[in-house]
Amino acid sequence: MQNEKMQIVFGEGESVKELIIREGDAAKILDPMPPVKTDLSGVIGAPVEFLRKRLDGLVKAEIGQIIPERCHVIVDRENITLELVINEHDEYLKGSVVGTLIQHPKFSEFGINSKKNWTPNDLGQYFKMNRAFFNDMEENMKLVSNLKNFIADVNAKIEKQKDDSGSFKDNFSGVVTSNLPGSFKLHIPLFKGTPPEDIEVEFYANVSGREVTLQLFSPGACQLTEEIRDKVIDDQIFEIRTLSPGIAIIEK
Repeated sequence: MQNEKMQIVFGEGESVKELIIREGDAAKILDPMPPVKTDLSGVIGAPVEFLRKRLDGLVKAEIGQIIPERCHVIVDRENITLELVINEHDEYLKGSVVGTLIQHPKFSEFGINSKKNWTPNDLGQYFKMNRAFFNDMEENMKLVSNLKNFIADVNAKIEKQKDDSGSFKDNFSGVVTSNLPGSFKLHIPLFKGTPPEDIEVEFYANVSGREVTLQLFSPGACQLTEEIRDKVIDDQIFEIRTLSPGIAIIEK
């Protein structure tokens, strides 16, 4: 290193200074990075939880936190989602927090109201492994036995008719009678994070030649889904308005 003169300036009241000299290339100065945008998703209460923490008195005064007049919430009842958008005026800092009410995985597995087809034997095995969702263990055991030893009679009727005016009738109908009851009851949550509900489930048989498959339907579960969906979303909207009345809430 070449000899160079250096001047050290002492501040007022200072009599000692430390000078550190390093050899070699200096570390590269990193390029400035854009801010990390908020992009979160979670359960239906995620937007409320985010607002609750960001509007807390400890961080309320921080620059770039929540400005209610620059935020809005999109409510989609059909898809059961709430989306909180923050910094809507600044594309550089704009972010979102999405909350979704998700169907319980076990309810989905049963295939209720989804037109999922089960063979009687497979459905019997599934009921056996999921007896925890039956209030009545005896009913479960009986259903498993009947499904494992499924017996069905299919009575088909073909009707053809034609009159002189040209009108005609060509109908095929089939009636299935089996050893299964008309319905059974389950005690199961419909959505993640919600308590179990008592629902009545009906069998529906599909006939294709000699093969019979079963579907599970529950009008009661449909009604409960609508009620739970609206109640959960309304509760979240109430929480948001309580936390910050200035945030616009828009129903999709």
